[in-house]
Amino acid sequence: MSTRRQFIKQAAVVASLGAATSMGLPVLAAVQGRWFMPDEGEKHQRAFIAFGAQESIHEDFTPAVQDALGRIARAIAEYEPVTVFCREDERELAEEKCGTRNITFVHAELDDIWMRDTSANFVVDDQGQLGAVDFNFNGWGNKQQHADDAELAAHVAELAGATSIRTDLVGEGGAIEVDGHGTGIMTQSSWINANRNPGWSKADVEAELKARLGLRKIIWLPGIKGKDITDAHVDFYARFVAPGVVIANLDTDPESYDHKVTLAHLDILKQATDADGRPLQVHTVSPPLNPRSNRFSRDNPDYAAGYINYFVINGAVIAPEFGDKAADRKAFDLLSKLYPGRKVVQLNIDAIAAGGGGIHCVTSHQPWV
Repeated sequence: MSTRRQFIKQAAVVASLGAATSMGLPVLAAVQGRWFMPDEGEKHQRAFIAFGAQESIHEDFTPAVQDALGRIARAIAEYEPVTVFCREDERELAEEKCGTRNITFVHAELDDIWMRDTSANFVVDDQGQLGAVDFNFNGWGNKQQHADDAELAAHVAELAGATSIRTDLVGEGGAIEVDGHGTGIMTQSSWINANRNPGWSKADVEAELKARLGLRKIIWLPGIKGKDITDAHVDFYARFVAPGVVIANLDTDPESYDHKVTLAHLDILKQATDADGRPLQVHTVSPPLNPRSNRFSRDNPDYAAGYINYFVINGAVIAPEFGDKAADRKAFDLLSKLYPGRKVVQLNIDAIAAGGGGIHCVTSHQPWV
């Protein structure tokens, strides 16, 4: 028997069909098909970047942020095609920073650079068809301007020729971590939060995520609300390397609020099993204790020096370095061990870290189907 909430959700799906169809997108109601999100390490069709830094948000760091985005785009393009979204009047600048080899530029209005959160969340079905879930980006709970970025997921889905899959749930791509075999890791702080999903219980949120992403089990980490703009996205805390294998962030600085948070997460992960009943093999990586001291990191509580926010692509792992030689090397060695057959490429992303994000935050990808 349908509950009133289910009826309202179904009605909302039907109501959304006309809007999506008017954009030229095929649309499926959420109940149709068996869709699942592949693991990031599966083969990519292409990667996406939003060249959207602007002074109203990044202030005098803006040129340095653009430089960092260019370094990331060039590094990825050595291994797979990249689509860079940019404003029409910044096309030449985007080409100068990102290069043009193996890169396609698409004009779009943008608010910011956080492609992981604003892009389509791609899923595939048993017949190899491509779907795209739009989780209704709302600026991490209306913390930042987002009117243009809220339209980007539909734009990406249309370019990919993906079937649009609607949901009433509000969230971001950086809040999703899956193994491609039915298990997800999420933080409660970023999903079960009134600034995104008022009136939704944990059970409601979990059921919706399972249905949209093809999950059988979600391992919930508490996260922490209000300490960063994302309310503790999972991609700064835990990542699947393979089914049953996880890399977790362990903050060893006792002065950091993340010290207790990451210890609690580690305890949960070490006791957890995946959807197939396997205990998780958990590896840890710790932020640098002696990162470069510069205008991006000094006196900046938002500076996000986390090695765990890397991007797995075809043949490589694009990862950060922070000028702490010992910590940088330790992260390099661990990622090289965990991703054999892929080259670990470390980049200086200090300007992006200054805004509270990393490489995974500013990228997304389209799976190969």
